[in-house]
Amino acid sequence: MARLAIIGVGRIGGEVAYLSAALGIADELVLYDSAPDLLRAQVLDLEHTGLKTAISTDTREIGDADLCIVTAGLPRNPSVKTRADLLDANLPAVRDAAALLAGFGGILITVTNPMDINNYFLQKTTGIPRERCIGFGGQLDSARFGIALRDRKISGFPFVLGEHGEHQVPIFSRLGTEVAIPQREEILAGLRGASMEVIRGKGGTVFGPALHLAQLARMVIRNTRELAVCSAVLEGEYGTSGCSLGIPAVIVNEGIRRIEEWPLDAWEQEKMDGAARFVQDLCRRAVSR
Repeated sequence: MARLAIIGVGRIGGEVAYLSAALGIADELVLYDSAPDLLRAQVLDLEHTGLKTAISTDTREIGDADLCIVTAGLPRNPSVKTRADLLDANLPAVRDAAALLAGFGGILITVTNPMDINNYFLQKTTGIPRERCIGFGGQLDSARFGIALRDRKISGFPFVLGEHGEHQVPIFSRLGTEVAIPQREEILAGLRGASMEVIRGKGGTVFGPALHLAQLARMVIRNTRELAVCSAVLEGEYGTSGCSLGIPAVIVNEGIRRIEEWPLDAWEQEKMDGAARFVQDLCRRAVSR
């Protein structure tokens, strides 16, 4: 039996709850949202599917969940230029989530933007061991990178490290194909704005984040030992500490089993160092408040 808790059941949280039930990833759901009418509606909508997944709204049951996903807070919209701009707006919701996680013994997945900073904040605030705190975003960025590569007929496995935002770092050195710096910069610029057409057209991204998030939940709950790009609180890996940053990691039912440290070329290292400096500054701001 696997119990999944979700704090924040709006667009993405609600969709992940549905996918987790429909795909058999979780046997029990514990759902919470600060908007009681929305919470009630999402519970009813899930019950009306006829799926047999047990659903609770008792926040006391979060502590016993195998996995908790935090999506609470405001989503990015056309007026929000970058994910980092949501820090001040979403920190209160993340603080509320931290309070609900008192005594939590499972794996935490942070989704609320700016995700890297909030993952670091939750780890430091709750004291949950860093290997049990996973930030979501790298899988989605990597999928978008894969589309950009296919459009240009460039083969290889797509991975995006760094910040889940403007300072993301697409990894070209593992493709097996030389990609010139101007083309790298062109692809990176496209990745930075990849979500905005969706946001402008329908108010926010849903399908991509929700599916990749459900897949990450499956990796944890089913102990698949797969490699995934996720945000982890670093203690010297990639020469970085004092922040959470997107890195390749092996995911198991106990969280992050191993962080893989890949050699980066000069362009990638420069971008990774810039991402670290940017995120470190915001992490210091968050924990000092």
